[in-house]
Formats: sequence, structure tokens, C-alpha cells
Amino acid sequence: MAMDEQPPPHGTPPPPPRRGRKRSEESRTAILAAAYALVAEAGYADLTIEGIASRAGCGKQTIYRWWPSKAHVLLEALAAKAGLFVSNADHGSYAADLRAFLTDTFALSRRSPVGDILRVLMAQAQIDPEFGKVFRTDLLQRRRDALQVVLDRARVRGDLPSAPAPDTVLDLVFGALWYRLLATGRPADDALVDDLVATLARA
Repeated sequence: MAMDEQPPPHGTPPPPPRRGRKRSEESRTAILAAAYALVAEAGYADLTIEGIASRAGCGKQTIYRWWPSKAHVLLEALAAKAGLFVSNADHGSYAADLRAFLTDTFALSRRSPVGDILRVLMAQAQIDPEFGKVFRTDLLQRRRDALQVVLDRARVRGDLPSAPAPDTVLDLVFGALWYRLLATGRPADDALVDDLVATLARA
């Protein structure tokens, strides 16, 4: 609602939904799905805005109206995947909440082509300062915020250990993930989940 708009009087039926908004959301979803599917099929190097538009059934200008590059499209597609597949729900204890979050996060990183997308987006963020800002805000910080919910809940519940500090917990969790993705190539597996939970959730 715009700043100068007033809410409808009590009892007034809401206005009918705007048809354009639904079509825009359908187009956005189709574009994100197309980009994700195409990068899985052909890789990032061969991914083009033209190809995404063709697969999504829209024009190139529709994509450029919302995203300045293919990296930005993939970034939003991946952020949407993380929101769908990674839970920070309440499982009754800090250890259980942390284990569920790590299990979901690491399992997603092992899904094809998520790991490859993460690596290429991180590389792009190092050479493109403008994209780097969006990458840190729309992916890295959003995932940290999602884990912060687990830490805040544990603090309120009373079972969050006094050390390490919450910011350090976030660094350790995502640092371990990115180190494996970018440096060693080892999968972020259930054994890593076990080690991190044992380290971070100890009494």
C-alpha cells in the first residue's frame, strides 16, 4: 500500500486481485526455474539470457527488467531453493535445531547443480563488486539470518552455550561449508554435521 493510500473502511470488500501481478509472479517463477534447469544441463558458461527467455517463454526484456545479468537470475533462483529446502523450525532443543538446519543446508549443497552454482556465484562476486554486494546481501546474509533464528531461539530457551559467540557460530558453520565447496572439494556430509553439532552445542 502506498504511503498516501488509506485502508478501506471496515466491512468494505477488498479490491479484486490485479491480474498483472499474478502474471508477473508466474513469469518470475518460470524464469528462475528455466535458469536453474539450463545451468544443470549445460553449465554456467553456456547459460545465456536468450536461452533462459526461450525456456521460460518470455522476452529478453522481461528478464532484463528484473535482473541485470544471468548471475543475478541464478542468485535469486538459488536463494529461493534455500528458502524452500532449509528449515530453521523448532525441534525442542538447540542441538536438534542446529542438526536439522545443518543437515538441510549441507544436503542442498550436495544437490546438482547447487554446488556448481555456489562456486560460480562466489567467483563472480570476487570480480564484480556490484554483484558482490547483492551476493552478500541476498544469499550470504539471508542464510546467516536463517541460522540466527536458531541461535536466538536457543538463547530464549536457555540452552545456547555461552561460547562460542553467535557470530563465531555463524562463521564456523558457513566457513566450513564454503571451505569444502571452494578449497578441498570434499562434500559437506553427515559426518561434518555430527562434528559441528558436537562442537557448537556442547553444554
